[in-house]
Amino acid sequence: MEEKRRRGFWEVMNDIDRRIIFLILLVCVTLPLLLEVGGDITPTLPVQRAHEAVASLKAGDYLMVSIDFDATSAPELMPMLRSVLRQAFAKDVKVIMLGHIAIGLPLGHLALEQVAEEYGAEYGVDYVDLGYRPGYIAVMIAMGREIEDIFGSDYQGTPIREMPITRNVHSYDDIELLFGFEHGAVIDYWVRYAQARFDQRMVFGTTAVMAPDAYPYLQSEQIEGLVGGLKGAAEYETLIGQRGLGTRGMPAQQWAHLLVIAFIIIGNLGHYFTRKSAGRRIA
Repeated sequence: MEEKRRRGFWEVMNDIDRRIIFLILLVCVTLPLLLEVGGDITPTLPVQRAHEAVASLKAGDYLMVSIDFDATSAPELMPMLRSVLRQAFAKDVKVIMLGHIAIGLPLGHLALEQVAEEYGAEYGVDYVDLGYRPGYIAVMIAMGREIEDIFGSDYQGTPIREMPITRNVHSYDDIELLFGFEHGAVIDYWVRYAQARFDQRMVFGTTAVMAPDAYPYLQSEQIEGLVGGLKGAAEYETLIGQRGLGTRGMPAQQWAHLLVIAFIIIGNLGHYFTRKSAGRRIA
């Protein structure tokens, strides 16, 4: 009877409805967010270097922010974007936003407007959104010569020479730092054409899966810092002293990872015992 009971248990576990699994995962992710479970977060050196690069900017300096991601990567990249913008506006740094993924730019613009409102920043004076232009390699090279040639107006169609923030901005020579938020290969082109060709200082925030591809650029000192994934976003929030979705999201991500590992173990055990029981019945 005991053997039958064990066999029945594993058979039930093997056939569990996937909707129950999704429900358990939903609870596992939601609870840490609702309870705001947190812990000590120790910033790593690449994130510290990214933070220091922005901290080195003085009031009136220009920070160019590139939105090179879309909604699929927003949970990882939006928290670090907000942190960087808060750090910049707190220092009265001028922010110029643009992007090479058109469907992601509205997300970047939303974060820009939200943070600008927090700090009382004025559009056209303290920050601007230049929008999107197709052909990112051509765009990157053109900006090294004259930004107005490729971005003659902002996303609303206002000529850039009519706005105080961009009136005297002509090329990378006027941009103290570029901070790109990446989920794909655009990072490679930034390094090849803006850094290698025009010696532009740059830092990147990437999704977790993209971070390993960016480390060689950090080791070769072609970029000054790297913020990778939600963990990197949480570390950056720690450095600026403002808890956000990165810090709150880390426990949820950790619990979800542990749950997935538990399901893998249970699934393998269920498969093993089910096959073992089937073999005994045949024998």
